[in-house]
Amino acid sequence: MAGRTSNKVAWFVFAFLAIGVGLYPMQYLLAEGKISLLQSKSDELLANTLWNIGFYGHITFGGLALLSGWSQFSKKLRIRNLNLHRSLGKFYAFSVLISGVCAVYIGFFATGGWITSLGFISLGIIWLYTTGKAYFAIRAKDIAVHQAMMIYSYAACFAAVTLRIWLPMLTILFGEFLIAYKIVAWLCWVPNMFFAYFWVRRKGLIID
Repeated sequence: MAGRTSNKVAWFVFAFLAIGVGLYPMQYLLAEGKISLLQSKSDELLANTLWNIGFYGHITFGGLALLSGWSQFSKKLRIRNLNLHRSLGKFYAFSVLISGVCAVYIGFFATGGWITSLGFISLGIIWLYTTGKAYFAIRAKDIAVHQAMMIYSYAACFAAVTLRIWLPMLTILFGEFLIAYKIVAWLCWVPNMFFAYFWVRRKGLIID
């Protein structure tokens, strides 16, 4: 009973964070002027049309990926409405494609130089790769690979959540945003990948 209760609590927290951060990009779309991470960007970069397309494409479709992706891990949804599960999966994959490509592009302009850029570009590439592999695996009816890659994909997607948990703590710890941001460019997703690895193994989804 205790284990079942703790699982429900963990699921609730997981869904709450995914939805909460999934809605986070709305502040950029509704606010005027520099807010949040935009405060670290130069006026020249903010005036760049291509960068703006990349930035808003990334946060908008990244938010949609977070909002749609968490429900894919619900067994009840898959059993009760497989068509909805498939539709949400396609929507998630499309959102990742747009957000991931944009993420790789804007990663080259990340605050903090090459250390930060490499961290975020690597995350974008891994997110695109795992999602693409999950999509083509289910097309080939390879359910084990599909499930494993979706775990890795959403672990990468969930970096948007873990970044917002780590960044304020690291900023307080080091007393400087720039140092914290360089670290969080890696810390927001590398532990997630290790978690996904052990989750995949626990589920017996060992793949080549």
